[in-house]
Amino acid sequence: IKNKNHKDKIMSFIPRVLSKAAAPLSLAVGVTAFTMAQQKKQEPAHCFFGLFESATDKAKKDIIKIIDDEAERRDDGTSIAPTFIRLAWHQSGTFSAKDGTGGSNGSHMRMSPESDWGCNAGLGPARDALNALAKKHGMSHADIWTLAGATAVEAMGGPVVPWRKGRTDSEKPTTVPDGRLPNADNGSRKADVQHIRDILGRMGFNDREMVALCGAHAVGRCHTNASGYWGPWTFAEATFSNEYFRLLVEEKWTVKKTHEGKKWTGPMQFEDPTGKIMMLPADMSLLEDPEFRKWVEAYAKDEQLFFKDFSSAFSKMMELGVKFD
Repeated sequence: IKNKNHKDKIMSFIPRVLSKAAAPLSLAVGVTAFTMAQQKKQEPAHCFFGLFESATDKAKKDIIKIIDDEAERRDDGTSIAPTFIRLAWHQSGTFSAKDGTGGSNGSHMRMSPESDWGCNAGLGPARDALNALAKKHGMSHADIWTLAGATAVEAMGGPVVPWRKGRTDSEKPTTVPDGRLPNADNGSRKADVQHIRDILGRMGFNDREMVALCGAHAVGRCHTNASGYWGPWTFAEATFSNEYFRLLVEEKWTVKKTHEGKKWTGPMQFEDPTGKIMMLPADMSLLEDPEFRKWVEAYAKDEQLFFKDFSSAFSKMMELGVKFD
């Protein structure tokens, strides 16, 4: 509607029509949505032709706004979205199926010692960016962190990751030991393969799910001031895709020797011929093991297969150890 006065009149008329003609229907829809939600033990939808949104939808919009605002502030092609995925991954990845300890419940990373673990370096800004949303939307930090991870995947062009609320926050520090999250280098390809199986197998994942979860390296980058490593895994670090697997298979990877014209003094990592992207020793180990390589090659050829498997595995990971009502 190009004429502003005409538009204003129409917009002022719509609420009056809805309030008189649609009130009974609105009530009926609201009651039905609430009843169905209660039956499914989920939050009520509160939806009437898009005029109302669930608390989760509102929180997702705020998460996306944080991502967009931060991208505009940085203006360099990087994004906080991959850090949200890493936060959710590391929050959830402490779970042990053997004794049921660890996992996303509790949001223990708010406190020491978990917040101080080396593998969690660089996650403070992501936690800080989400703190206000937990209070605003009446959600636990554990829920808002995992929702941010799921939302970030979708916001970067990846699959929808199933998510539901129900995690709680603990006021006590974690009791699980450091060392439950993946290391980038374990001394040899064979040791790296075993390490991946030990870490993800402890949570109950099979080889296919393990490789899919490693695909989170499709986005983001390493920072020398956090892990000591440098660079992104792909040329589009803010786009969720199967490029991590394609590049892993197709590129020629060599040990990094120099950086910006000087001798590389950081930990051992690999780089492509351009020197602009990298792989960690643990990434390279996925090509060494026949079962792992089978899925690397499958995902390199079929992005939709990767999306399906990652969505399922990541959703499963974020629910490990959580007792939903």
